Amino acid sequence: MTVAGAGGSGQAEPGGAAAAARERPLSPDEIQRYGRHLSIPEVGPEGQSRLAGSSVLLVGAGGLGSPAAMYLAAAGVGRIGLVDHDTVELSNLQRQILHDTASVGGSKLESARARLSAVNPHVDVVTFETRLDSGNALEILEGWEIVVDGSDNFPTRYLVNDACVLLGIPFAYGAILRFEGQASLFAVPGGPCYRCLFREPPPPGLVPSCAEAGVLGVLPGIVGTIQAAEAIKWLLGVGESLSGRLLLVDALRMDFRTLNISRDPECPVCGDNPTVTALIDYEQFCGHQPAEAGADESEEVVGPEIDVAELKRRIESDESFQLIDVREDYEWQICNLEPQGARLVPLQTLPETLDELDRDRPIIIHCRSGPRGVNAVAYLRSLGYEDAVNLTGGILAWAEAYDPDMPVY
Repeated sequence: MTVAGAGGSGQAEPGGAAAAARERPLSPDEIQRYGRHLSIPEVGPEGQSRLAGSSVLLVGAGGLGSPAAMYLAAAGVGRIGLVDHDTVELSNLQRQILHDTASVGGSKLESARARLSAVNPHVDVVTFETRLDSGNALEILEGWEIVVDGSDNFPTRYLVNDACVLLGIPFAYGAILRFEGQASLFAVPGGPCYRCLFREPPPPGLVPSCAEAGVLGVLPGIVGTIQAAEAIKWLLGVGESLSGRLLLVDALRMDFRTLNISRDPECPVCGDNPTVTALIDYEQFCGHQPAEAGADESEEVVGPEIDVAELKRRIESDESFQLIDVREDYEWQICNLEPQGARLVPLQTLPETLDELDRDRPIIIHCRSGPRGVNAVAYLRSLGYEDAVNLTGGILAWAEAYDPDMPVY
Protein backbone atom coordinates (compact mmCIF):
# COMPACT_ATOMS: atom_id res chain seq x y z
CA MET A 1 0.00 0.00 0.00
CA THR A 2 1.20 3.49 -0.77
CA VAL A 3 0.05 6.41 1.36
CA ALA A 4 1.33 9.86 0.45
CA GLY A 5 0.97 13.41 1.56
CA ALA A 6 -0.60 14.25 -1.78
CA GLY A 7 -2.40 11.90 -4.11
CA GLY A 8 -3.42 12.40 -7.71
CA SER A 9 -4.98 15.60 -8.88
CA GLY A 10 -8.46 14.19 -8.31
CA GLN A 11 -9.81 16.46 -11.03
CA ALA A 12 -12.88 14.88 -12.56
CA GLU A 13 -12.59 14.34 -16.31
CA PRO A 14 -15.14 12.49 -18.41
CA GLY A 15 -13.93 9.16 -19.71
CA GLY A 16 -14.93 7.21 -22.78
CA ALA A 17 -15.80 9.00 -26.01
CA ALA A 18 -15.79 12.75 -26.45
CA ALA A 19 -18.46 14.49 -24.38
CA ALA A 20 -20.22 15.94 -27.42
CA ALA A 21 -20.61 12.50 -28.96
CA ARG A 22 -22.36 11.32 -25.80
CA GLU A 23 -24.96 14.07 -25.63
CA ARG A 24 -28.61 13.26 -26.31
CA PRO A 25 -31.31 15.89 -26.84
CA LEU A 26 -33.78 16.21 -23.97
CA SER A 27 -37.51 15.81 -24.41
CA PRO A 28 -39.91 18.42 -22.96
CA ASP A 29 -40.74 15.99 -20.15
CA GLU A 30 -37.05 15.58 -19.33
CA ILE A 31 -36.48 19.34 -19.33
CA GLN A 32 -39.15 19.64 -16.66
CA ARG A 33 -37.95 16.55 -14.77
CA TYR A 34 -34.34 17.75 -14.56
CA GLY A 35 -35.13 21.40 -13.91
CA ARG A 36 -33.09 21.54 -10.71
CA HIS A 37 -30.08 20.22 -12.62
CA LEU A 38 -30.51 22.64 -15.50
CA SER A 39 -30.21 25.59 -13.14
CA ILE A 40 -26.79 24.43 -11.86
CA PRO A 41 -24.00 26.05 -13.92
CA GLU A 42 -21.82 22.93 -13.64
CA VAL A 43 -24.61 20.82 -15.17
CA GLY A 44 -27.00 22.93 -17.24
CA PRO A 45 -28.69 21.73 -20.43
CA GLU A 46 -25.39 20.59 -21.97
CA GLY A 47 -24.40 18.54 -18.91
CA GLN A 48 -27.86 17.01 -18.60
CA SER A 49 -27.76 16.02 -22.25
CA ARG A 50 -24.38 14.49 -21.58
CA LEU A 51 -25.82 12.44 -18.70
CA ALA A 52 -28.67 11.32 -20.94
CA GLY A 53 -26.14 9.91 -23.38
CA SER A 54 -23.95 8.32 -20.70
CA SER A 55 -23.69 4.80 -19.35
CA VAL A 56 -22.90 3.35 -15.93
CA LEU A 57 -22.55 -0.30 -14.98
CA LEU A 58 -23.29 -1.36 -11.40
CA VAL A 59 -21.87 -4.61 -10.07
CA GLY A 60 -24.41 -5.72 -7.50
CA ALA A 61 -28.03 -4.73 -6.90
CA GLY A 62 -27.76 -4.98 -3.12
CA GLY A 63 -26.91 -2.59 -0.31
CA LEU A 64 -24.56 -0.25 -2.20
CA GLY A 65 -26.03 -0.83 -5.64
CA SER A 66 -29.55 0.10 -4.51
CA PRO A 67 -29.03 3.78 -3.61
CA ALA A 68 -26.43 4.25 -6.32
CA ALA A 69 -28.75 2.91 -9.03
CA MET A 70 -31.73 4.92 -7.83
CA TYR A 71 -29.86 8.22 -7.75
CA LEU A 72 -28.17 7.56 -11.09
CA ALA A 73 -31.58 6.84 -12.61
CA ALA A 74 -33.15 9.89 -10.98
CA ALA A 75 -30.25 12.03 -12.23
CA GLY A 76 -30.97 10.99 -15.80
CA VAL A 77 -28.06 8.73 -16.68
CA GLY A 78 -29.33 7.32 -19.95
CA ARG A 79 -28.12 3.73 -19.73
CA ILE A 80 -27.70 1.81 -16.48
CA GLY A 81 -26.40 -1.75 -16.35
CA LEU A 82 -26.87 -4.11 -13.41
CA VAL A 83 -24.96 -7.34 -12.76
CA ASP A 84 -26.41 -9.67 -10.13
CA HIS A 85 -27.56 -13.27 -9.80
CA ASP A 86 -29.29 -13.35 -6.42
CA THR A 87 -32.89 -13.47 -5.35
CA VAL A 88 -34.46 -11.05 -2.89
CA GLU A 89 -34.47 -12.23 0.73
CA LEU A 90 -36.41 -10.72 3.60
CA SER A 91 -33.16 -9.85 5.39
CA ASN A 92 -32.16 -7.68 2.39
CA LEU A 93 -34.95 -5.18 2.94
CA GLN A 94 -33.33 -3.50 5.93
CA ARG A 95 -30.91 -1.76 3.56
CA GLN A 96 -31.50 -2.77 -0.10
CA ILE A 97 -34.05 -0.12 -1.04
CA LEU A 98 -34.36 -1.24 -4.66
CA HIS A 99 -36.53 -4.10 -3.40
CA ASP A 100 -39.71 -4.43 -1.36
CA THR A 101 -41.66 -7.09 0.50
CA ALA A 102 -43.58 -8.16 -2.58
CA SER A 103 -40.32 -8.94 -4.41
CA VAL A 104 -39.05 -11.40 -1.78
CA GLY A 105 -38.17 -14.68 -3.46
CA GLY A 106 -37.91 -13.12 -6.91
CA SER A 107 -34.98 -12.01 -9.01
CA LYS A 108 -33.12 -8.96 -7.74
CA LEU A 109 -32.65 -7.76 -11.30
CA GLU A 110 -36.37 -7.97 -12.08
CA SER A 111 -37.14 -6.05 -8.91
CA ALA A 112 -34.44 -3.50 -9.70
CA ARG A 113 -35.60 -3.00 -13.27
CA ALA A 114 -39.17 -2.34 -12.15
CA ARG A 115 -38.06 0.08 -9.45
CA LEU A 116 -35.68 2.06 -11.68
CA SER A 117 -38.21 2.24 -14.51
CA ALA A 118 -40.75 3.63 -12.05
CA VAL A 119 -38.21 6.22 -10.87
CA ASN A 120 -37.36 7.32 -14.40
CA PRO A 121 -38.91 5.78 -17.54
CA HIS A 122 -36.36 7.59 -19.72
CA VAL A 123 -33.54 5.35 -18.47
CA ASP A 124 -32.56 2.22 -20.38
CA VAL A 125 -31.94 -0.51 -17.79
CA VAL A 126 -29.71 -3.35 -19.02
CA THR A 127 -29.43 -6.45 -16.83
CA PHE A 128 -26.89 -9.26 -16.64
CA GLU A 129 -28.32 -12.04 -14.49
CA THR A 130 -25.08 -13.89 -13.88
CA ARG A 131 -22.22 -14.13 -11.44
CA LEU A 132 -19.39 -11.87 -12.61
CA ASP A 133 -16.23 -13.94 -13.07
CA SER A 134 -12.96 -13.89 -14.97
CA GLY A 135 -14.63 -15.59 -17.92
CA ASN A 136 -17.27 -12.92 -18.56
CA ALA A 137 -16.05 -9.75 -16.82
CA LEU A 138 -14.22 -8.15 -19.74
CA GLU A 139 -17.12 -8.75 -22.10
CA ILE A 140 -19.69 -7.37 -19.63
CA LEU A 141 -17.65 -4.32 -18.53
CA GLU A 142 -16.38 -3.29 -21.94
CA GLY A 143 -18.05 -0.24 -23.39
CA TRP A 144 -19.36 1.26 -20.15
CA GLU A 145 -18.01 4.67 -19.22
CA ILE A 146 -17.71 4.05 -15.49
CA VAL A 147 -18.39 1.17 -13.12
CA VAL A 148 -19.90 1.36 -9.63
CA ASP A 149 -18.66 -1.54 -7.52
CA GLY A 150 -21.33 -2.69 -5.08
CA SER A 151 -19.82 -6.14 -4.50
CA ASP A 152 -19.64 -7.61 -1.01
CA ASN A 153 -16.76 -10.07 -1.36
CA PHE A 154 -13.04 -9.90 -2.09
CA PRO A 155 -12.93 -12.08 -5.23
CA THR A 156 -15.39 -9.82 -7.05
CA ARG A 157 -13.74 -6.67 -5.73
CA TYR A 158 -10.32 -7.67 -7.06
CA LEU A 159 -11.91 -8.88 -10.30
CA VAL A 160 -13.66 -5.54 -10.87
CA ASN A 161 -10.44 -3.67 -10.14
CA ASP A 162 -8.30 -5.71 -12.51
CA ALA A 163 -10.89 -5.71 -15.30
CA CYS A 164 -11.35 -1.94 -15.05
CA VAL A 165 -7.61 -1.32 -15.15
CA LEU A 166 -7.20 -3.60 -18.17
CA LEU A 167 -10.11 -1.91 -19.97
CA GLY A 168 -9.19 1.62 -18.93
CA ILE A 169 -12.51 2.21 -17.14
CA PRO A 170 -12.64 4.00 -13.75
CA PHE A 171 -14.75 2.54 -10.98
CA ALA A 172 -16.37 4.03 -7.90
CA TYR A 173 -15.39 1.86 -4.95
CA GLY A 174 -17.44 1.38 -1.82
CA ALA A 175 -17.25 -0.94 1.19
CA ILE A 176 -19.33 -1.16 4.36
CA LEU A 177 -19.29 -3.04 7.66
CA ARG A 178 -21.31 -2.36 10.80
CA PHE A 179 -21.06 1.44 11.20
CA GLU A 180 -18.00 1.97 8.99
CA GLY A 181 -17.65 2.64 5.28
CA GLN A 182 -15.06 3.51 2.67
CA ALA A 183 -15.27 5.11 -0.76
CA SER A 184 -12.87 6.13 -3.51
CA LEU A 185 -12.53 6.39 -7.27
CA PHE A 186 -10.03 3.90 -8.64
CA ALA A 187 -8.45 3.12 -12.01
CA VAL A 188 -8.50 6.73 -13.18
CA PRO A 189 -5.59 7.30 -15.61
CA GLY A 190 -2.54 8.21 -13.53
CA GLY A 191 -4.33 7.48 -10.27
CA PRO A 192 -4.19 4.48 -7.91
CA CYS A 193 -6.20 1.30 -8.25
CA TYR A 194 -7.60 -0.86 -5.46
CA ARG A 195 -4.46 -3.01 -5.42
CA CYS A 196 -2.32 0.06 -4.76
CA LEU A 197 -4.11 0.26 -1.42
CA PHE A 198 -4.64 -3.44 -0.72
CA ARG A 199 -2.04 -5.43 -2.63
CA GLU A 200 -3.27 -8.84 -1.48
CA PRO A 201 -6.59 -10.02 -0.04
CA PRO A 202 -6.75 -11.00 3.63
CA PRO A 203 -6.70 -14.70 4.48
CA PRO A 204 -10.18 -16.22 4.16
CA GLY A 205 -12.22 -15.94 7.33
CA LEU A 206 -10.15 -13.18 8.92
CA VAL A 207 -12.42 -10.34 7.82
CA PRO A 208 -16.09 -10.86 8.68
CA SER A 209 -18.72 -10.30 6.04
CA CYS A 210 -21.73 -8.05 6.55
CA ALA A 211 -23.77 -11.21 7.11
CA GLU A 212 -21.43 -12.16 9.95
CA ALA A 213 -20.74 -8.76 11.50
CA GLY A 214 -23.86 -6.85 10.49
CA VAL A 215 -24.30 -3.44 8.91
CA LEU A 216 -26.34 -0.39 9.88
CA GLY A 217 -29.17 -0.18 7.38
CA VAL A 218 -28.61 3.46 6.39
CA LEU A 219 -24.84 3.10 5.94
CA PRO A 220 -24.97 1.70 2.38
CA GLY A 221 -27.30 4.59 1.59
CA ILE A 222 -24.56 7.02 2.59
CA VAL A 223 -21.71 5.24 0.83
CA GLY A 224 -23.72 4.19 -2.23
CA THR A 225 -24.89 7.76 -2.74
CA ILE A 226 -21.27 8.93 -2.57
CA GLN A 227 -20.41 6.37 -5.26
CA ALA A 228 -23.24 7.72 -7.42
CA ALA A 229 -21.97 11.27 -6.91
CA GLU A 230 -18.48 10.23 -8.01
CA ALA A 231 -19.91 8.60 -11.13
CA ILE A 232 -22.02 11.65 -12.02
CA LYS A 233 -19.10 14.06 -11.53
CA TRP A 234 -16.91 11.84 -13.70
CA LEU A 235 -19.49 11.74 -16.47
CA LEU A 236 -19.91 15.51 -16.35
CA GLY A 237 -16.20 16.22 -15.98
CA VAL A 238 -16.76 18.58 -13.04
CA GLY A 239 -15.44 18.98 -9.54
CA GLU A 240 -12.73 17.10 -7.68
CA SER A 241 -13.07 13.33 -7.51
CA LEU A 242 -11.98 10.88 -4.83
CA SER A 243 -9.22 9.57 -7.09
CA GLY A 244 -6.07 9.63 -4.97
CA ARG A 245 -8.10 9.79 -1.77
CA LEU A 246 -9.81 7.26 0.48
CA LEU A 247 -12.91 8.51 2.26
CA LEU A 248 -13.54 6.89 5.65
CA VAL A 249 -17.06 7.09 7.02
CA ASP A 250 -17.92 6.45 10.67
CA ALA A 251 -21.71 6.60 10.96
CA LEU A 252 -21.67 5.90 14.70
CA ARG A 253 -19.77 9.14 15.36
CA MET A 254 -20.87 10.76 12.08
CA ASP A 255 -17.26 11.46 11.24
CA PHE A 256 -15.79 11.72 7.76
CA ARG A 257 -12.05 11.56 7.19
CA THR A 258 -10.11 11.61 3.92
CA LEU A 259 -6.68 10.04 3.50
CA ASN A 260 -4.43 10.67 0.51
CA ILE A 261 -3.27 7.61 -1.40
CA SER A 262 -0.94 7.34 -4.37
CA ARG A 263 -0.49 5.04 -7.31
CA ASP A 264 2.02 2.35 -6.42
CA PRO A 265 4.71 2.07 -9.15
CA GLU A 266 5.16 -1.56 -8.12
CA CYS A 267 1.45 -2.41 -8.26
CA PRO A 268 1.06 -5.73 -10.09
CA VAL A 269 -1.87 -4.38 -12.13
CA CYS A 270 -1.43 -0.64 -12.73
CA GLY A 271 2.27 -0.28 -11.89
CA ASP A 272 5.15 0.57 -14.18
CA ASN A 273 5.83 -3.09 -14.91
CA PRO A 274 2.53 -4.93 -14.35
CA THR A 275 2.61 -8.66 -13.83
CA VAL A 276 -1.15 -9.12 -14.02
CA THR A 277 -2.00 -8.55 -17.68
CA ALA A 278 -5.03 -10.85 -17.88
CA LEU A 279 -7.80 -11.84 -15.52
CA ILE A 280 -7.00 -14.66 -13.11
CA ASP A 281 -8.94 -17.10 -10.94
CA TYR A 282 -10.05 -14.71 -8.20
CA GLU A 283 -11.65 -17.36 -6.01
CA GLN A 284 -8.30 -19.11 -5.87
CA PHE A 285 -6.45 -15.80 -5.46
CA CYS A 286 -8.58 -14.97 -2.42
CA GLY A 287 -8.33 -18.50 -1.07
CA HIS A 288 -11.97 -19.53 -0.96
CA GLN A 289 -14.91 -20.65 -3.03
CA PRO A 290 -18.00 -18.50 -3.62
CA ALA A 291 -20.99 -19.13 -1.39
CA GLU A 292 -24.02 -20.68 -3.03
CA ALA A 293 -27.09 -18.50 -3.29
CA GLY A 294 -29.37 -19.10 -0.34
CA ALA A 295 -26.66 -20.81 1.71
CA ASP A 296 -26.87 -20.44 5.47
CA GLU A 297 -24.98 -17.42 6.78
CA SER A 298 -22.55 -18.22 9.57
CA GLU A 299 -22.76 -16.37 12.83
CA GLU A 300 -19.84 -14.28 14.03
CA VAL A 301 -17.69 -16.19 16.48
CA VAL A 302 -16.72 -14.09 19.48
CA GLY A 303 -13.57 -15.51 21.02
CA PRO A 304 -11.74 -14.75 24.28
CA GLU A 305 -11.52 -11.03 24.99
CA ILE A 306 -10.17 -8.60 27.56
CA ASP A 307 -11.27 -5.01 28.10
CA VAL A 308 -9.12 -1.90 28.08
CA ALA A 309 -9.01 -1.78 31.88
CA GLU A 310 -7.35 -5.19 31.93
CA LEU A 311 -4.91 -4.12 29.23
CA LYS A 312 -4.00 -1.03 31.22
CA ARG A 313 -3.51 -3.15 34.34
CA ARG A 314 -1.15 -5.50 32.49
CA ILE A 315 0.83 -2.56 31.08
CA GLU A 316 1.17 -0.89 34.49
CA SER A 317 2.11 -4.24 36.08
CA ASP A 318 4.83 -4.62 33.47
CA GLU A 319 3.52 -8.04 32.51
CA SER A 320 5.07 -9.77 29.54
CA PHE A 321 2.75 -9.99 26.54
CA GLN A 322 2.58 -9.17 22.85
CA LEU A 323 0.27 -6.34 21.76
CA ILE A 324 -0.55 -6.76 18.07
CA ASP A 325 -2.41 -4.17 15.98
CA VAL A 326 -4.05 -5.84 12.96
CA ARG A 327 -5.26 -2.66 11.25
CA GLU A 328 -3.82 -1.25 8.02
CA ASP A 329 -0.78 1.02 7.81
CA TYR A 330 -2.85 4.10 7.00
CA GLU A 331 -4.90 3.51 10.16
CA TRP A 332 -1.75 3.14 12.24
CA GLN A 333 -0.59 6.54 10.96
CA ILE A 334 -3.74 8.15 12.35
CA CYS A 335 -3.40 6.70 15.83
CA ASN A 336 -1.66 3.77 17.50
CA LEU A 337 -0.67 2.21 20.80
CA GLU A 338 3.04 2.10 20.04
CA PRO A 339 3.84 3.90 23.33
CA GLN A 340 2.08 1.00 25.07
CA GLY A 341 4.20 -1.52 23.17
CA ALA A 342 1.94 -2.22 20.20
CA ARG A 343 3.30 -3.62 16.97
CA LEU A 344 1.60 -3.29 13.59
CA VAL A 345 0.81 -6.56 11.79
CA PRO A 346 -1.90 -5.86 9.19
CA LEU A 347 -4.47 -8.61 9.17
CA GLN A 348 -3.68 -9.78 5.67
CA THR A 349 0.00 -10.24 6.60
CA LEU A 350 -0.69 -12.20 9.79
CA PRO A 351 0.01 -15.64 8.26
CA GLU A 352 3.38 -14.38 7.03
CA THR A 353 4.48 -13.23 10.48
CA LEU A 354 3.49 -16.25 12.57
CA ASP A 355 7.13 -17.20 13.08
CA GLU A 356 7.73 -13.85 14.74
CA LEU A 357 5.07 -14.46 17.40
CA ASP A 358 6.07 -16.09 20.68
CA ARG A 359 3.75 -18.98 21.50
CA ASP A 360 4.86 -18.87 25.14
CA ARG A 361 3.76 -15.29 25.77
CA PRO A 362 0.15 -14.02 25.77
CA ILE A 363 -0.95 -12.23 22.62
CA ILE A 364 -3.40 -9.34 22.80
CA ILE A 365 -4.90 -8.44 19.43
CA HIS A 366 -6.58 -5.15 18.69
CA CYS A 367 -8.04 -3.38 15.66
CA ARG A 368 -10.14 -0.25 15.38
CA SER A 369 -13.29 -1.38 17.14
CA GLY A 370 -13.19 -5.16 17.46
CA PRO A 371 -14.35 -7.25 14.47
CA ARG A 372 -10.98 -7.81 12.85
CA GLY A 373 -9.46 -8.65 16.19
CA VAL A 374 -12.11 -11.30 16.81
CA ASN A 375 -11.24 -13.04 13.55
CA ALA A 376 -7.50 -12.72 14.07
CA VAL A 377 -7.82 -14.37 17.48
CA ALA A 378 -9.93 -17.19 16.03
CA TYR A 379 -7.29 -17.71 13.33
CA LEU A 380 -4.39 -17.76 15.81
CA ARG A 381 -6.15 -20.10 18.21
CA SER A 382 -6.89 -22.50 15.38
CA LEU A 383 -3.12 -22.72 14.89
CA GLY A 384 -2.39 -23.39 18.55
CA TYR A 385 -1.81 -19.89 19.91
CA GLU A 386 -3.96 -20.59 22.95
CA ASP A 387 -3.09 -17.39 24.81
CA ALA A 388 -4.38 -15.06 22.07
CA VAL A 389 -7.20 -12.71 23.11
CA ASN A 390 -8.98 -9.76 21.53
CA LEU A 391 -9.19 -6.25 22.97
CA THR A 392 -12.89 -5.44 23.31
CA GLY A 393 -13.73 -2.23 21.46
CA GLY A 394 -10.27 -1.92 19.96
CA ILE A 395 -8.25 1.27 19.95
CA LEU A 396 -11.42 3.37 20.04
CA ALA A 397 -12.27 1.96 23.46
CA TRP A 398 -8.75 2.73 24.67
CA ALA A 399 -8.96 6.32 23.39
CA GLU A 400 -12.35 6.86 25.02
CA ALA A 401 -11.22 5.48 28.37
CA TYR A 402 -7.61 6.65 28.67
CA ASP A 403 -6.54 8.96 25.84
CA PRO A 404 -9.28 11.46 24.88
CA ASP A 405 -6.75 13.53 22.91
CA MET A 406 -5.92 10.63 20.60
CA PRO A 407 -7.02 11.24 16.99
CA VAL A 408 -9.81 8.79 16.17
CA TYR A 409 -11.56 7.96 12.92
